[in-house]
Amino acid sequence: MDKSRCKQQLAFSLLLGLWLPYCLTQTTPSSTATSKPTPTPTPSPSPRPERLKVRLSGYPRKHNEGRIELFYKGEWGTICDDDFTIANAHVLCHHLGFVSATGWTHSAKYGKGQGKIWLDNVQCHGGEKSIEFCKSRGWGNSDCTHDEDAGVVCKDERIPGFVDSNVIDVIDENKVEEVRLRPVVGMAKKKLPITEGVVEVKYKDGWAQICDVGWTAKNTRVVCGMLGFPHERKVNKNFYRLYLERQKNNFHLHSVACTGTEVHLAACPLEFNKPNATSSCAGGMPAVISCMPGPLFMQNSGLKKKLKISTNVRLKGGAKAGEGRVEVLKDNVWGTVCDDRWNLLSASVVCRELGFGSAKEALTGARMGQGMGPIYMNEVKCLGQERSIWDCPVKNITSENCQHSEDAAVRCNVPYMGLETSIRITGGRTRYEGRVEVLTSDPNGTQSWGLICGENWNTKEAMVACRQLGLGYANQGLQETWYWDSSNVTDMVMSGVKCMGNEMALSQCQYHKTVSCQRAAAKFAAGVICSETASDLVLNASLVEQTVYIEDRPLHMLYCAAEEDCLSKSAAKANWPYGHRRLLRFSSQIHNIGRADFKPKAGRHSWVWHACHGHYHSMDIFTHYDLLNANGTKVAEGHKASFCLEDTDCQEGISKRYECANFGDQGITVGCWDLYRHDIDCQWIDITDIKPGNYIMQVVINPNYEVAESDFTNNAMKCNCKYDGHRIWFHNCHIGDALSEEAERRFEKYPGQLNNKIS
Repeated sequence: MDKSRCKQQLAFSLLLGLWLPYCLTQTTPSSTATSKPTPTPTPSPSPRPERLKVRLSGYPRKHNEGRIELFYKGEWGTICDDDFTIANAHVLCHHLGFVSATGWTHSAKYGKGQGKIWLDNVQCHGGEKSIEFCKSRGWGNSDCTHDEDAGVVCKDERIPGFVDSNVIDVIDENKVEEVRLRPVVGMAKKKLPITEGVVEVKYKDGWAQICDVGWTAKNTRVVCGMLGFPHERKVNKNFYRLYLERQKNNFHLHSVACTGTEVHLAACPLEFNKPNATSSCAGGMPAVISCMPGPLFMQNSGLKKKLKISTNVRLKGGAKAGEGRVEVLKDNVWGTVCDDRWNLLSASVVCRELGFGSAKEALTGARMGQGMGPIYMNEVKCLGQERSIWDCPVKNITSENCQHSEDAAVRCNVPYMGLETSIRITGGRTRYEGRVEVLTSDPNGTQSWGLICGENWNTKEAMVACRQLGLGYANQGLQETWYWDSSNVTDMVMSGVKCMGNEMALSQCQYHKTVSCQRAAAKFAAGVICSETASDLVLNASLVEQTVYIEDRPLHMLYCAAEEDCLSKSAAKANWPYGHRRLLRFSSQIHNIGRADFKPKAGRHSWVWHACHGHYHSMDIFTHYDLLNANGTKVAEGHKASFCLEDTDCQEGISKRYECANFGDQGITVGCWDLYRHDIDCQWIDITDIKPGNYIMQVVINPNYEVAESDFTNNAMKCNCKYDGHRIWFHNCHIGDALSEEAERRFEKYPGQLNNKIS
């Protein structure tokens, strides 16, 4: 058949709602010269071909998003993400019965598919009735791997009157969403987390089992990862067999074939039992697995010491365990990872090496705040089985192709510990605030709720309470809660609570064995205000190093500074107004790299006016400036109240929100910074009494934790300092958590002598 005749028949058939595959084969640009000749059609009308089947698959997904799979020649396959566009996604979403696409995904975001990669370099205009009518390299002609499987996100709105049995079957039938481990009844009761038991999947209104015929360690690895465990271990099936054979089992799955890199059982090839055959598992029994928890969740303290997690990868800025910005250690300096091609496979490698399960989310766009150090990795392409992200292929990074606004982050699966069941908050206006109540048991085992004494209850304790409640970060820790509705709980059951801030529950903090509370009335019980986001202040260390100098300032110019207590104690004995003070001066630029604005704890009604300098103080102490000797002893100090907390400048595209002038609002917007120039009063350390020598200069922002932040470990900055009595040199200035532990120990051991030893 010649091309013109074929085009005529194709156009005529499309008007009738038909399509002719033999014509399409002849006219497709990607067809080869070796293709078989098209058979001559018979005079009788040909039956309508079956519509191309399309489905959404993979994990994590909803009914309107997932990895695209096509059913062609009796086999399901995927589409490569090369040249993929939103127009392609529109065509696929229309085919699936949705009004349009809102986005598309690359790099196997929903997990790697199986089988063929049916289409590659697909280029649609957006109005095609099916993906098969778009330009491509042809069916089965691809140079991709399943690492490049494409996905779509469709607008959650159906085309009116759309009915397609193929789509409905795929979306609604045989979904595996919830998975659990059920300990065998009769065994000794184990503490949480549950690490061993029968694998069960949510099915209809109950739970069903999986037949273990053909079950492999790779399947176990996937299930353990879902449940928050980094590793699997062998289990004695014979121990369970006798018990399970006597149980009435409901088998929903009779075949699971994971590769071991999937982040969810739903991403594995699964075969479901047919209806009315839910009890069949010939020659097998329900699948039983055992998982190895990470050190953070290990009950056995002896085994916990043997378990080692990565020392050159960490998570920063997350509200709870197992989430945060990914940071990696290179040449003794911590840096970040660019989010280009960042996906669940790479995120899972990070999660597992840190003692958690597989990744629940691979976050992009600095969703856990921006880092401040170097960016070390770009386009990380883990396969999923690597022991560390350092074993994965990466591209070199340049400042042109990645900024800290693209820092990658993760949320990992963590074991269920039930910590939220022993704490609650009451009386608040929203679910994010209230008086803290904890569940306790008396010697008889009777449980009751009680209050926490508000004395010495501060931000760090509130951080732990909010984390245990699953409510994000602490906005405030309250020592008095008399203004909230009182409940019938009045007894104080905890006092003297003191937390480091990184604990998962208040029970892991220090507290009095016997309750001791001077103000035991319920109105003085501890309370919290939690928030989904928090600020994070970081000092620009390099600017401090660049701007430091010494000034001998006459006393007659320091009356205001003395009034605000910005000079050392010996200044009080000076012969005012004669003489001078020697000041170590420098600029400080304080960035808010968090996800919420930094605002002073006190409202403007309680700000203090200082007439001498003509400004309001919104915080008692905002920054500490200290000079330390080799023993860590403080030899000189300065402090600066937050006399003008405002947005000096911001990143491109971000508007200033805070300005001190005319009694305006004080604070630092996310993405902005507050600059205190070296020539501002009190922006110094008085070193008049300091002898020449080597020192460590330290700056600490928000030293009393008055305002909540997502990360307090980066609030300190340190510099090596060499003073010869006339001049001063700073070097190795860095944020307190920017170096490795080894480099930090060397820094503190040899102050002023490490100019070239820490890169």
